[in-house]
Amino acid sequence: MSIRSLVKGWIGEAVASISQHLHLDKNIYISLNNATLQTSNGTTQIDHIIVSKYGVFVIESKNMNGWIFGSATNPQWTQSIYGKKYKFQNPLHQNYRHTKALAEFLRVDEDKLIPFVMFWGDCEFKTDMPSNVLGTGYTSYIKKHTEVRFTDDEVVQIVEAIKAGMMPKGIIKSLQTRKEHLSSLTERHSSTSTCPKCGNPLVKRTAKKGANAGTEFLGCSGYPTCRFMRSLA
Repeated sequence: MSIRSLVKGWIGEAVASISQHLHLDKNIYISLNNATLQTSNGTTQIDHIIVSKYGVFVIESKNMNGWIFGSATNPQWTQSIYGKKYKFQNPLHQNYRHTKALAEFLRVDEDKLIPFVMFWGDCEFKTDMPSNVLGTGYTSYIKKHTEVRFTDDEVVQIVEAIKAGMMPKGIIKSLQTRKEHLSSLTERHSSTSTCPKCGNPLVKRTAKKGANAGTEFLGCSGYPTCRFMRSLA
């Protein structure tokens, strides 16, 4: 990744962080940005984490323009802009791995983590989106969660644990962190034994219908929660 790309990423991160702090009480909500953590299944990079007694919010942010098409189950979504279409990974699937990895890292129940996706930029959803995919109303979404999930001491412990576990940031150190993260991604996505999305074991299955009926493939043992599949060809 180039210095220019890193700077662009930091600018987007700063905008999101400023927006959060303008609307959220710093004494209740603690924001951590661009956290790369080492897990049992490689590294995971989380755009934003907001820790509070009401839960840990795990946020995947997308700074995009144009029309956005997608659904909870589609592996890829589509951006349409200036008459051209571009595919990108389903951000809900991305955030599913982040949430699972963070729960494992913190050793807390996943139901105490609240994942959602926020889209920045001049974009418009052209398909119905799940309730945790937002183009506006980020603060309202966070504040509507009022069930107390952690004590004040637990909030402090969680923040300290994430800060201690975060891989180095900064202009030079970020390049090395990014390099290690990309290496981890390559290794994870080439595995034939572990699901790259959620870390569950991959198992051999046989397609029962459709054009590929009778064909063997690798599928996540966490199905139907995780629907990752890999060809054996």
